[in-house]
Amino acid sequence: MSENQNNDSFPFQAEIQQLLNLVVHSLYSDREIFLRELISNASDACGRLRFESLTNPEMLEGEFSPSIDIEVNEPGKTIKITDNGIGMTSEDVIENIGTIARSGTKQFVDALSGEDSIDSQLIGQFGVGFYSAFMVADHVTIRTRAAGHAPENGVHWESDGVGGYTISDATVKQHGTQITLGIREDSENFLDVGTLTGVIKKYSDHISIPIRLKDTSTEDSGDWDTVNTASALWTRSKRDITEEEYNNFYKSLSYDANEPLLRLHNRVEGNLEYSALLFIPSRAPFDLWDVQRRKGIKLYVRRIFIADDTERLMPGYLRFVRGVIDSDDLPLNVSREFLQKTKQVDRIRAGTVRKLLAELKKVSEKDAEKYQIFWDEFGKAFKEGVTEDSENRDRIADLLRFASTKGEDAKQTVALKHYVDRMHENQESIYFITADSYTSAKDSPHLEIFKKHDIEVLLLSDPIDEWVVMGLHTYQEKQLKSIAKGDLELNWLDPDKPEKQTDLRIDSLISKLKESLSDRATDVRTTYRLTDSPACLVVNEFGLSRNMSRILKASGQDAPSDMSPILEINLEHPLIQHLVENDSNLDDWAHVLFDQATLSEGAALDEPADYVRRINSLLTDTVSEQSSVIITP
Repeated sequence: MSENQNNDSFPFQAEIQQLLNLVVHSLYSDREIFLRELISNASDACGRLRFESLTNPEMLEGEFSPSIDIEVNEPGKTIKITDNGIGMTSEDVIENIGTIARSGTKQFVDALSGEDSIDSQLIGQFGVGFYSAFMVADHVTIRTRAAGHAPENGVHWESDGVGGYTISDATVKQHGTQITLGIREDSENFLDVGTLTGVIKKYSDHISIPIRLKDTSTEDSGDWDTVNTASALWTRSKRDITEEEYNNFYKSLSYDANEPLLRLHNRVEGNLEYSALLFIPSRAPFDLWDVQRRKGIKLYVRRIFIADDTERLMPGYLRFVRGVIDSDDLPLNVSREFLQKTKQVDRIRAGTVRKLLAELKKVSEKDAEKYQIFWDEFGKAFKEGVTEDSENRDRIADLLRFASTKGEDAKQTVALKHYVDRMHENQESIYFITADSYTSAKDSPHLEIFKKHDIEVLLLSDPIDEWVVMGLHTYQEKQLKSIAKGDLELNWLDPDKPEKQTDLRIDSLISKLKESLSDRATDVRTTYRLTDSPACLVVNEFGLSRNMSRILKASGQDAPSDMSPILEINLEHPLIQHLVENDSNLDDWAHVLFDQATLSEGAALDEPADYVRRINSLLTDTVSEQSSVIITP
């Protein structure tokens, strides 16, 4: 087949066209990341070939020595990046270059189009790195051949990044990919060998494949120069690695322009040997809440890249961790199925998680300010570990932080250990309240008795907190107890307080309130948890909290039918005392008390118009009773 036959033209998808327009016209800073992206793609291609050849050795077409070669020609205004990796078929090229495929391009465009998100670092985060070539090039050519295919089955692709691309057949002797960039006038600084060398060392020095650079501007252009150290950073001794090298490695791995918050680099030896170099970012990644996107940890076996979709290596609540794990003991032909079943991977994961939790605990004890940054960024995700990781539940509990009635506003700074250390001498439980917001929690009438006696209460307003308290149960043998559930048994707060005598009028009021609220409340009873409010709503000790019921309802699920609340009334409140003496309009008062208790939780009323009607009716009756003069028009 002759060169460039079957030449076909294709338009870019609309999202690709929008992306290219943004890349060319909006990303003015950090253009150098185009080289990082193309080298990263070349390295991955070599790694994939080496991995695939373990089970299909004929793909190598002879002895395989992976390489990435970069040629710069200043007069011709071109840069060529060539690898001898796995290469692409024409179908691969069309899927990976011309369409959205699985690259996340639409997400990238949406993010890049936001108010504050003109940031070239997003390119690497969304996996659309090839398009960064158009940050510096006005014309891009790809020549590629898939390993194991005949030379005449190569592919030639080119585009000016404006409206579409052409693709044709080509004869390509060497398997792999060569990308030629026609450098734009405003990016000609990258035609300087010194500039390219600096960029490679900055972003790609850790890549274990030699990156060779050559200036072809003249006929006697000289030999190839190997630019990078070509050694895996994580295999080196910690004392031989500078802080700058660590930070540059993290940035190239995570596509985060910021330096990491925490770093863990350790080597485990013995029956199972592996190295781990892990980082916790200083800010939450954009995909923190995309639980399907789990590519934070790269798995290597004896320095050979295996996979970056390694869910088994890191639990979901630590999905923000970035880094590398390199094992000497996993088989080189490890498969995805093997990753799901092997006990070796389970042991690597267990050991790594324990190390991370130990490092976080050390930071929490020695550098509270740094730990608070971690918690503010990742606390909500980290709390998932209480229910997800039963083996480390106690370690996780030590690291939890909450807002409380003795904390700093809404900031979650209070550790359970801090709470226990300052508990009342007769206190046996850790008290908390859950709500849909911090304001609703701190203003809840359920807190009144605790505020009166200066008893600390945790204020839990993250949705995940409902699962946290259900999964944790106890801490240091102290039960976690909701102040809006069951009978709190608070006699220890005021042991000398005499018990109230039975009053038939009170019994009658409670009986009538029960009758009026028979379809809304399971019970009506007196309470000791209120000091200023007339009534509040609670649930049985083992029932779902009111907040949890609202969360289920908001997610389209039904709460159990037997979860109607209990109305508790404060006998010392003037309104309740009035109702004991005068039960006129009691049906309206019963529903108003219930609705006001609902509003005090920060919840919405099911029938607000009915509540307004009852309030207006009661106010009208009160005004009529107190008015001695009727003014007529």
